[in-house]
Amino acid sequence: MSWEYFDEYPRYESVAKRREKAEKLAKKIAAKQGPLQPAVSKGQKIATSFWGQAWNRNLERYAEYEHRLPRGRTYVKNGLVIDLKVERGAILALVSGSEVYEVRINIKPLGVGRWKSLKKACSGQIASLVGLLQGKLPTSVMEAVTDEHEGLFPEPREIQFICSCPDYADLCKHSAAAVYGVGARLDDQPELLFLLRGVDHTELIANAGDTVAAQAVALDAIADGELGDLSGLFGIELDMGEELAAAVEELKPKKKKRAGAKKAAKKA
Repeated sequence: MSWEYFDEYPRYESVAKRREKAEKLAKKIAAKQGPLQPAVSKGQKIATSFWGQAWNRNLERYAEYEHRLPRGRTYVKNGLVIDLKVERGAILALVSGSEVYEVRINIKPLGVGRWKSLKKACSGQIASLVGLLQGKLPTSVMEAVTDEHEGLFPEPREIQFICSCPDYADLCKHSAAAVYGVGARLDDQPELLFLLRGVDHTELIANAGDTVAAQAVALDAIADGELGDLSGLFGIELDMGEELAAAVEELKPKKKKRAGAKKAAKKA
């Protein structure tokens, strides 16, 4: 529910109307600029994964943001973040309001010393990195990456909000919507957090310790049906060797043949 102002009197505009308006604007912009990447929340929760929820909790623990964040949550839930892109050191978004506003949020890169400390904290814990796909991390790794001052998530002093709207506040509702949109996006692409902070997540894997132990964890995870393509997740090739690769294939769920295919085979 929202109010748009015309002269001195408020004019009510329903959520459905605002969503419809946002969809039309998105189609118009996409026709000129190419496909957009809207930030989509899942039901009542903006984020459901460990990474998405941790991002949102990090924002919500800072008092200077608490009065503006609720409007941003509403914007995301109503589908008003019509485009969201995450790149090294920046979040770029288009947010539909009384018009389409351009948002840019600059995030300082993670300090070299801080990154080294995180790599050390994750060293030898490859199980937590494989579990990144589902956000299943040991307590020690969770504490390291979510630490308020030494973790992966940015502090207010590392964030700069820029929006084309006339709001004079440092964090306007459109910027708040964009940062919450990142939480939703991290549900599906947790690696974007590392990209945003300017660090290479494969360095954590390289520092994960014993390769044999890592492979054993991978086998267990595949056997339990918890993981899909590990190489795709981390963007690297896992050199498992012929015997281990054969074991992985053996553990993967077998595809059932279609009944029609069986009948055709019998006739032949």
